[in-house]
Amino acid sequence: MALTRDFRETVQARVKRDAAFRKRLLSEAIESLLSGEVTVGKELLRDYVNATVGFPYVAAHTRIHVKTLHQMLGPNGNPTARNLFEIVAYLQKAEGVRFEVRSTRAGLRLKERLSSPTTKRNASAVLSH
Repeated sequence: MALTRDFRETVQARVKRDAAFRKRLLSEAIESLLSGEVTVGKELLRDYVNATVGFPYVAAHTRIHVKTLHQMLGPNGNPTARNLFEIVAYLQKAEGVRFEVRSTRAGLRLKERLSSPTTKRNASAVLSH
């Protein structure tokens, strides 16, 4: 289902005024990628880029053509791991954060992980300042 313009504008407005929301959006994108939900991760990265630095800045810093970035993070895009990691590295630097990967119990379902306060703190991609 396509998102409405109003929803995108709402997310962009919140990203601009709420630094914690902005960082969590980036964290959720990375967690989704790490948990194998590539489509969700790409969509969240695309939303984050649109609401923050914009595709031209990401393109300039990663040396990936802006049109290629749009395609990679689009619904049918198939970015390489190298390109995804370059994008994530730049976004971390631009946001002023560093993410770490920590292991959690094997077999944890995504819904359980996201709903539990204990496992939220131990999620696979943890925000470090």
